[in-house]
Amino acid sequence: MRLGYFTMPLHPFERDTTETLHEDRQTIIYADKLGFYDAFVGEHLTDKAENVTNSLMFLATLIPETKNIKLGSGTSKLSHSHPTLLASQAAMFDHLAKGRFIFGISPGALASDAEALGILDQDRNKMFAEAIDVILAIWEREPPYNIDFPDNRFKVTTQVTSVPEIGRGALMKPFQKPLPEIVGTVVAPFSKGVIAMGARNFHPMSANFLMDHWLSSHWNNYCEGKTSVGQVANPADWRVARTIFVSDDAATAERYGRADANSPYRYYYRQMLTKMMMSKRHVIFKKHMDEDDQFVTLDRLLDELVITGTVNEVVDKILALREKVGPFGEIVYAGMDLVDPKLGLRSMELMANEVMPRVNQALGLGSAINVDAPQAAETAAEDAAATEEAAE
Repeated sequence: MRLGYFTMPLHPFERDTTETLHEDRQTIIYADKLGFYDAFVGEHLTDKAENVTNSLMFLATLIPETKNIKLGSGTSKLSHSHPTLLASQAAMFDHLAKGRFIFGISPGALASDAEALGILDQDRNKMFAEAIDVILAIWEREPPYNIDFPDNRFKVTTQVTSVPEIGRGALMKPFQKPLPEIVGTVVAPFSKGVIAMGARNFHPMSANFLMDHWLSSHWNNYCEGKTSVGQVANPADWRVARTIFVSDDAATAERYGRADANSPYRYYYRQMLTKMMMSKRHVIFKKHMDEDDQFVTLDRLLDELVITGTVNEVVDKILALREKVGPFGEIVYAGMDLVDPKLGLRSMELMANEVMPRVNQALGLGSAINVDAPQAAETAAEDAAATEEAAE
């Protein structure tokens, strides 16, 4: 099993924007030093609490500051831009990162983003489907492209203006051949989009704020998509994000991970509960589809969705999760606001250096952080300690 990282990010919106952007950068640099396999960063245009407006631009600043970690858009919103722009920008990023790139994609669900872009009345799922078809065609074809799919608003050609002898009219292709790994985040139980991911060999990442009992619906639909094209789903391709806090002692784990009024985990789920209730998507927090809303409380979300405890407790909970939902290739650690930088960074350190080796050993996979991923440099532990010292 691999260890990944994902951040929306989600900070108290009264915090200074410059400060939180650089805090998120330093956290991913630290994740690289600890040996995390990949890091995904979200993006929104109109949410003060989630203040990365362009994940590719943000991640580009991390390319020279990191060595091994793969950098993933988490996600690029395909309804927000013309696919020619996204295809070209993602391809250039892949070259800059020399292949340390994962193309995370989604339609874009935030209504205020859509309103600001003038597409509130548009079917963003349809725009997404049309855009990814065009992006893949750009990467597969040669100039002048002549992309004109039926019932697709995006037409791409350089037929009239192409001058091959001087290189004009050609769009950039990715560094990775034939294309980067494509990952889609999945939130809704029984999402039909996961069937399409399986059919197209995109890889799913189940959201960290989805109740455990809904997770198997994602895997089952992914398998259905794979079967539809005569392929067998590989559990290594499934990422499961979870909200995790690891501490040296149980009392701190309970306080910082759940109970304290200033806990970043409590803040996070208060925000998520409010947002999902407003958008009528709070079924993700329910025990079953018809459960009454009165049972969807903040304290229950913290109890059900935050994996917190000492190293041994978190190891046991991750193994119990795997037993419940079946094998998956990567557990993705959800990043939080660093209310207490020392505790936040220590949790990541314990997750990488203690929890994951024990989880993989229990699964009979050896004692590495990432079983099927490149290992971090031998100096990672020393670098991590230095980073924590600086944070203190």
